[in-house]
Amino acid sequence: MPGEDYDFVAIGGGAAGYFGAISFAEAAPGSRVAILEKSREVLGKVRISGGGRCNVTHACFEPKPLTTHYPRGEKTLIGPFHRWASGDTIDWFAQNGVELKTEEDGRMFPTTDQSQTIIDCFTRRAEELGIEVITGIEIDSIEKNAELWRLIPKDGPDIRAQSILIATGGIRNGAGARLAGSVGHTIIPAAPSLFTFKIPDRRLEGLSGISVASVLAAIPSKKLRSTGPCLITHWGLSGPAILRLSAWGARELAESDYSFEVVINWLGKGGVEEADAMLSAAREQHPKKMVMSGLPDTGIPSRLWQRLAEMSGVGEQITWSNLSKDARRRFANELTTGTYRVQGKSMNKDEFVTAGGVKLSEVNFKTMESRLAPGLYFAGEVLDIDGITGGFNFQSAWTTARIAGESAAG
Repeated sequence: MPGEDYDFVAIGGGAAGYFGAISFAEAAPGSRVAILEKSREVLGKVRISGGGRCNVTHACFEPKPLTTHYPRGEKTLIGPFHRWASGDTIDWFAQNGVELKTEEDGRMFPTTDQSQTIIDCFTRRAEELGIEVITGIEIDSIEKNAELWRLIPKDGPDIRAQSILIATGGIRNGAGARLAGSVGHTIIPAAPSLFTFKIPDRRLEGLSGISVASVLAAIPSKKLRSTGPCLITHWGLSGPAILRLSAWGARELAESDYSFEVVINWLGKGGVEEADAMLSAAREQHPKKMVMSGLPDTGIPSRLWQRLAEMSGVGEQITWSNLSKDARRRFANELTTGTYRVQGKSMNKDEFVTAGGVKLSEVNFKTMESRLAPGLYFAGEVLDIDGITGGFNFQSAWTTARIAGESAAG
């Protein structure tokens, strides 16, 4: 209860806070451990993640390749991933009664397809270990008194602890940044990391829900490129290819006030010349077919193909034999170098991911302990680490929390 002494306190009742507290308690049986959460519900982001299925991790098992999925934190995470990576996460959940499955794109979910399975696992394990979970408590400030940390809530008595873990999530909510900053840590300003592109463009109107399995997307002005699935939405473009661009260009795109051009190769490979050759060959192979009927093996859904053809000046009744060289060339350009003006961003505010947080050089990644304040640890998105979509943000949370909890336990 508040007002008493603890061996370890996790500030934040999310993924990193829970796993850090559990890791400490597993390494130090019989210790007094508490999780403090300012809201009335714990593990809220776990509940909604992955569309309510919880994308626990990714089937990427080697540390170095795993780090390449982190726009910020790539080099820093190499050491931590050698200690705890995706395979360790899978094993831990299996040992605690949760089996995970791998989908085609490498994302891993509980076999139940229910995030509640993960929540139940954590709450059950915390109860088994005697961890106290206190909700509705917001820590206003922290300070070190002799060997103990003093945690001062907005309401109620102070809490004292030998070690504390700040695991408050992305710094946009301010709590983690405020607490870390109060003991001298540098806070890298927050910037949205995973977001979709708002594109008011006739070529996309009325095509919401159409997806292309593999496109090549690029932002030439920022020298950014990405491949993967792309989804047309009510407001523009989304999907993994777009989200990767948003993650890798998070700061630069924020600086441009989200006004820039994105170039889409809907064929996913090749260029204008290759596309022109493909369209030219269709003249010989399908002379009497309508251009609007499409071509096999392009991967482009018919409605999108028809819209791009229309915008290239191809009439509805034009056959391949009647397609002019100029129209064919315009169509090849539209298929491979279509330029779209982005005018803003859109995101699911509940699954918001930010770049920014505690400066990484001020944290010892062998222990996750502050280099400025002994006994203070960090885990999860409060650090200036963020991953692309696909389970990578949760994996960095599990890794940093595990190391923090075990290190604090000695």
